[in-house]
Amino acid sequence: MINKVVADAQAALHGLTDGMTLMLGGFGLCGIPENSIQEILRLGVKNLTCISNNAGVDDFGIGLMLQTKQVRKMISSYVGENAEFERQLLSGELEVELIPQGTLAERCRAGGAGIPAFYTPAGYGTEVGEGKESREFNGKMYLLETALHADFAFVKAWKGDTAGNLIYKGTARNFNPMMATAGKITVAEVEELVPAGELDPNQIHTPGIFVQRIFQGKNYEKRIEQRTVRA
Repeated sequence: MINKVVADAQAALHGLTDGMTLMLGGFGLCGIPENSIQEILRLGVKNLTCISNNAGVDDFGIGLMLQTKQVRKMISSYVGENAEFERQLLSGELEVELIPQGTLAERCRAGGAGIPAFYTPAGYGTEVGEGKESREFNGKMYLLETALHADFAFVKAWKGDTAGNLIYKGTARNFNPMMATAGKITVAEVEELVPAGELDPNQIHTPGIFVQRIFQGKNYEKRIEQRTVRA
């Protein structure tokens, strides 16, 4: 029986070194690989290129890696909730490639599907399209976008089994499934780890073939970016 379980985040991140490209799943603070991020902080690896929808907030998520200056470049689609991200972007301390959100998701999916590039209308005629090949299809202009890949992809799932099959919950399905397919090494941390065969095959979002290492996470904070309550 295939068993991809490792003891903890420390074992899961074995081989992570300076200068690598990482994908980090999640949307805002939802479904982010909290345990893996804490281990990246502990290791102190630097000059990282991070591919993520956003950079968390100043004191949580990837925002913590920005505080410690471990990130050389961010490839993302949203800056808004992180003042330090904005500061480093405007000061030139951080290299940033801002990508339309759907294009970012598709570039990750393409990387996992073995598609080297694709055409999309998003961003044509804007700064996003500068220096990129464009082509007309049926009277509409499209940009050529290339696939994204990573040395490590870090994803967080609700449930997983020992063979690496994953089920996400709610908004955590936004970027995690695509990124799980596009890493040379995909590390999955899960809230609940069960024996292979216990998950309903019809409910699995990421097949275990894409996952190299899996562990049961702990001490999840699951912060809320903007808490809104009735008066």
